Amino acid sequence: MLRIFTHNGQHLVAATIEGQSAPESYADAIWYDLFNPTRDEELLVERCLGIAVPTRDEMQDIEPSARLYAESGAEFMTVTTLSHMHEHDPVKAPVTFILRDKVLVTLRYSEPTPFATFQAAAQRPNGRAYVTGELVMVGLLEALIDRLAQVLEWAGDELDGISRGVFRSTAKNAVRKARNLEGLIEKIGNKGDMLTLVRESLVSIQRLTTFHQARDMSTAKTARELRQELKVLQRDAEALGDHAGFLSNKVNFLLDATLGLINLEQNAIIKIFSVAAVVFLPPTLVASIYGMNFEAMPELALPYGYPLALGAMVASAVLPYLFFKKRGWL
Repeated sequence: MLRIFTHNGQHLVAATIEGQSAPESYADAIWYDLFNPTRDEELLVERCLGIAVPTRDEMQDIEPSARLYAESGAEFMTVTTLSHMHEHDPVKAPVTFILRDKVLVTLRYSEPTPFATFQAAAQRPNGRAYVTGELVMVGLLEALIDRLAQVLEWAGDELDGISRGVFRSTAKNAVRKARNLEGLIEKIGNKGDMLTLVRESLVSIQRLTTFHQARDMSTAKTARELRQELKVLQRDAEALGDHAGFLSNKVNFLLDATLGLINLEQNAIIKIFSVAAVVFLPPTLVASIYGMNFEAMPELALPYGYPLALGAMVASAVLPYLFFKKRGWL
């Protein structure tokens, strides 16, 4: 799908796309948005701007030279974005920004929420005036960073909840508590994966802003203001990257703590079985002795032999229990 936007001095306006339009029909366009484009839509953009649209495989290349480069008078910059964040199962996807003569082309095969949010906001009257494709790119990057900041806030709140579940579990039964902790490991792992993707996206945005600022820019006032906005975006991405690193350290701490507590709970269960074995070992020994079939066993002829044997068995079980209790081993 191809969306083409022009501006009327105040906000973006979606242009009508005709199948066999000549490139001159979109002379006022400042933004071409390619979402899962067909080959005909790619050819239309290539005719309008005189560029070669990257393939999907080229967009997914992780080599810096393939993600950030200049060709045919245009800048090709690919960042990593995240989609399906509301489903708590984020998927990373590359988005390519192409700038030529202040006209922007975005090429993507996913639908990150910031794109829809930005398009709706940019088309509202009395909003910010996006008069060039470069300003549109800055607005999109701002929306992407805002979304990542929101995701980090959600992740921080969820990690606080997981922390309470780890250190303030209300389960009294050792087995049940161990199972609760095992369930938390999956949540901690999901948060760790999400933070890794967020940091990867932030790093790609930092690289894009650095690459774009390194390009020759005029000394006009608007260019200076744009350069300042890019620096602000770069600082925001760096600060969020530091925050994501802090949360990643918290994830590692919670994972280590959870595994440690699970080991403690399992050790407590094993200790219970060990104590039970020790407590019941002396009564078993007494019962084994008097269960032997020898004729010469004087105790068997005693009138109170049976009660005495039962008493010895009870005493041999109670005395070790009291000893362990006094030592604090139970």
